[in-house]
Amino acid sequence: MVGNLTVGQFNDSYKPIMDGVGVCVENYTRWLNAKYGTAYAVVPHVPRYRDDDPFTVVRYPSLPLLIMPPYRLGIPWASPAVGSFLTRTAFSLVHSHSPFIAGRMAERTARRHGVPHVTTFHTKFREDAHRYLRSDRLVEIFINRVIRFYQSCDAVWTPSEATGATLLDYGFRGEITIAPNGSDIGHPTPEEYAKYRERGARTTKVPADAFVFLFVGQHRWEKNVELIIRTIGRLNEHDRLSSPIALVFAGEGYASDMMRRLARRVGIGDKTRFLGRIVGRERLKGLYARADLFFFPSLYDNAPLVMREAAAFRVPAVVAEGSSAAEIITNGKNGFTVPNDPDAAAQILHRLMDDRGLIARAGADAAETVYRGWEQIVDWVAGEYLEIIESRRRRIRRRRDA
Repeated sequence: MVGNLTVGQFNDSYKPIMDGVGVCVENYTRWLNAKYGTAYAVVPHVPRYRDDDPFTVVRYPSLPLLIMPPYRLGIPWASPAVGSFLTRTAFSLVHSHSPFIAGRMAERTARRHGVPHVTTFHTKFREDAHRYLRSDRLVEIFINRVIRFYQSCDAVWTPSEATGATLLDYGFRGEITIAPNGSDIGHPTPEEYAKYRERGARTTKVPADAFVFLFVGQHRWEKNVELIIRTIGRLNEHDRLSSPIALVFAGEGYASDMMRRLARRVGIGDKTRFLGRIVGRERLKGLYARADLFFFPSLYDNAPLVMREAAAFRVPAVVAEGSSAAEIITNGKNGFTVPNDPDAAAQILHRLMDDRGLIARAGADAAETVYRGWEQIVDWVAGEYLEIIESRRRRIRRRRDA
């Protein structure tokens, strides 16, 4: 059935407001469309942004989501054209990546066409709910509604074992399939690496001899960015460092201004670069090429794509002990783990700065064990889709024959 699938990928975020889930949707759609038939990304409209993807992006109306900038709140019922498109398109299967507006759209579309609805649980919603609702009772009501959505789907995927455990902890009861994430950033050749490193140096404007710690992602306290800033602040206080240090943040979010103020308070304001949103993948490659360590101690993220992207450039990740991200890291072999404590983490980073050979070996191992390409991932995805479609057909036949 290669080339016969027609799939809708539904999500509540997409370019230019990109996060890991948006990157997943983009690459699912890209590779399914290239190899397995027709795939559509069904996502919110963003003013003044023009799509240039090699597949159809179906945009539904949206408004700014004031409590969580820069995200947007979809209002698909405001567009009869989108509803007509979803009605007349003969989908083989729909796949949602959010239980909210996009998930409900996928649910209705699947029901209308009598096709399977696959969904992926990407995000620890309880943490977000506590921040915005500030009531344990309201949080539990919210989580119960989320779980009812997942219970209604034909197949539920998570990108890691730890993510699956989170979903079970929320109260989900059912089968979970692990669908790992990939990277659309491939291994550079030596010539490409040199070009990207030069580009990264121009973008970051850090000293040529600086040891660069890089973070790529949303600027939110939930990402444990405070640990990053305080740890580098402690590191900066050491009397003898093997080289100057620089801390680079790429991304945007509600905490950006507070992060800048914190960096100044701990004495590294002049050593910290806040680059804002980096949309172009070529610019992002430059950042990875210039980085020495990818500092991503988030306790919130489940299966961060950015770690795989950094690994493509042989940049090992530093993650928090016990985090979901640490699931794919063997400390000292393909990356490093640190306690959720600035003083202890700074001591570890200080030792790493003095052992460039260890960093290089970990980076080489990460390129082999942490990195995964999206084409390989989506080959597996397409096979799973076909199994889910056939399984549904068998159930229908059994009911008819009964």
